[in-house]
Amino acid sequence: MATELFNKQQTIQLRHRHIGPSCKVFFSKDPLKIIRAQGQYMYDENDTKFLDCINNVAHVGHSHPDVVQAAVRQMELLNTNSRFLHDNLVQYAKQLTATLPPKLSVCYFVNSGSEANDLALRLARQYTGHQDIITLDHAYHGHLTSLIDISPYKFCELPSGAQKEFVHVAPSPDIYRGRYREDHPDPASAYADEVNLLIQEAQKKGRKMAAFIAESMQSCGGQIIPPPGYFQKVAQYVHNVGGVFIADEVQVGFGRVGKRFWAFQLQGGDFVPDIITMGKPIGNGHPMSCVVTTKEIAAAFGASGLEYFNTFGGNPVSCAIGLAVLNIIEKEDLCGNASKVGNYLIDLLKELQAKHQLIGDIRGVGLFIGVDLVKDREKRTPAMAEAQYIIYRLKEQNILLSADGPHRNVLKFKPPMCFTVENAKFVVEKIGGILSDLEKGTRVGVPNEDSKSVANGLPLTLSGSKRKLPQANISELNSSRIDELRYTEALQSEETPDENSNHYNRVLCGQQQSSYHSEHGAVSGKRIRT
Repeated sequence: MATELFNKQQTIQLRHRHIGPSCKVFFSKDPLKIIRAQGQYMYDENDTKFLDCINNVAHVGHSHPDVVQAAVRQMELLNTNSRFLHDNLVQYAKQLTATLPPKLSVCYFVNSGSEANDLALRLARQYTGHQDIITLDHAYHGHLTSLIDISPYKFCELPSGAQKEFVHVAPSPDIYRGRYREDHPDPASAYADEVNLLIQEAQKKGRKMAAFIAESMQSCGGQIIPPPGYFQKVAQYVHNVGGVFIADEVQVGFGRVGKRFWAFQLQGGDFVPDIITMGKPIGNGHPMSCVVTTKEIAAAFGASGLEYFNTFGGNPVSCAIGLAVLNIIEKEDLCGNASKVGNYLIDLLKELQAKHQLIGDIRGVGLFIGVDLVKDREKRTPAMAEAQYIIYRLKEQNILLSADGPHRNVLKFKPPMCFTVENAKFVVEKIGGILSDLEKGTRVGVPNEDSKSVANGLPLTLSGSKRKLPQANISELNSSRIDELRYTEALQSEETPDENSNHYNRVLCGQQQSSYHSEHGAVSGKRIRT
């Protein structure tokens, strides 16, 4: 069993003293001290076991023995930079590119998703000779200055004027609460046409597009699955003006979607991006990442005359770990597991949706799933406070889940790929119990012929409080009656910042668009202008 150097309180004190205050922790009022992990479970200093539903970094499972052994074996022999020949580098590049369309054949190995996306921008700009970038609203591509610039999820928290003139923000292709919804006859074309409109407007100002960049499925944006055909149409518009298409697979690559190894492949076999970036799951927790592109783009980058060298990128230990991850995915059929368990989890969640009015939408593929909570199903008003309450209650029941999205009301599942059917059933049962408690305390549920409102609310303990929730409709819970829930506890991290930030006070950044406000009119089937 792992041992501690300090007790929990000492660790907290030392963190406050020596770690920057902008570096947040989960559950800030009562943070977890995790000292070991195995598979899909994490353990605190008291050896309490928590089911991990959020760590897509530990892709094949925490502390997988094959990954650990690969690292140790290579580290005992050699670790150096890529200026020396080593078989691990070329073997890993060969095996990794074998999972991609033939066009994507040239690798650049780096150390984080942020580094990968930064390098992708350099490749695009060198190849095209252009500067401007199109990004999606609510996108997050990393913490470097160059990536904050193209991440509305971040730069919209900054003072007005933070959006650079070379950055153009297109609407997120969200068919649940975006401009074009599930009843639109062709949402893929409608959202792609918005990108084309941005391009045309920018060209009138003399701007030239280097790239369109998008997460293949948005994570911080609220588990958004682009409608099939969207990427193809966007790529055509971008290529027509000399730009390239960058697919950010940092969150969702390496088989997480189950039916395909890469999430961009869900768009169809006729779509191939010009550049793809990888990170998080690539090393199962080891800091490594990669950019893969075409020979033409790589040649243009080399023609700049600048050597590209990364001290740690592609080192023998990292490549040994990367190879182990690829081999485990195949050996343990983790793509198949993602499909089987993901489908089962979605089915269970849909059963909950039929019983609980708070669940507005369930969307996802494989083990990348979002549960959009709403106060009102018709208006789709985000239930932010309820989402935070559910997360905190789950923590008390030894389950780690997070919420994200523009309104932080989407419960997001992205667990290690060894997540089981039993794990899925356990989590959904707990969520169902919490939803029932909320509805008993608020006299609301999904109406049917036999159901009746609960007359007497049950006492709900809120972070030590003994107060009862007053009886109210869910639509009323966004006032003072649930402020206690909203601020009892919040997950705070790089991907889920402080709930008091401006991030949660905006509906859209960079575009005038309605997310849910009914007074803005119908949002399906036509573009809204305000």
